[in-house]
Amino acid sequence: MPRKPRFYLPGVPAHIIQRGNNRQAVFFGDDDYQAYWSWLMSGGKAHGCAIHAYVLMTNRVHLLVTPQQADAISRFVQYVGRHYVTYINHHYGRTGSLWEGRHKGCVIGQEDYLMACSRYIELNPVRAGMVKQPGEYRWSSYRSNAFGKDDQLLIRHGLYMALGGSAVERQHAYRELFLNALDQEQVHDIRATVQTGTPLGNDRFREQIEKALNCQVGQARRGRPSRDIVKGY
Repeated sequence: MPRKPRFYLPGVPAHIIQRGNNRQAVFFGDDDYQAYWSWLMSGGKAHGCAIHAYVLMTNRVHLLVTPQQADAISRFVQYVGRHYVTYINHHYGRTGSLWEGRHKGCVIGQEDYLMACSRYIELNPVRAGMVKQPGEYRWSSYRSNAFGKDDQLLIRHGLYMALGGSAVERQHAYRELFLNALDQEQVHDIRATVQTGTPLGNDRFREQIEKALNCQVGQARRGRPSRDIVKGY
């Protein structure tokens, strides 16, 4: 079955995943995470992508990004990936591919799914059994979003800013979101849409995207999830 084309729109947030080839590791030490983080920051600035949430896992990366232009995300991911592969191959004396190939991504309806997607991203280390609490994991945006730790990579989304009138209030409200587990239907939808490249949101949001693109984009298939979705892609 052919993959659906990726599509992004200026000012519309997107959930992006890039993973290691054959699900193999892409980070091997703290220096690697730091180097990738640095290229995320320079790449975001160079290509007009605002990063609202992220997590760098051993074999994959999740990003919540708003592009300024329709092609900004593709150029941003290519920039980061190209620089990081060169760094890894030089640093470890290796050759060959590192990434799976095409990144996966989908646009997100801000009103009903953006904050849920942010939580999903930052809870990856918990679901993977690496830590018990998201704040225990160093390489994610949670400590900044929830406790105000300085993270120059992040640009706050308007919905995050609407959580409170001050930074302390916003951080408290953000932590409160994590007291309840994500609804399983939301988890399935987040995984399914980024896997298939279809919009994550309600019917009205999907209709708005189709109108903006002047084409049908469909929706993620309901029912029994695929193997990648079951594995928590």
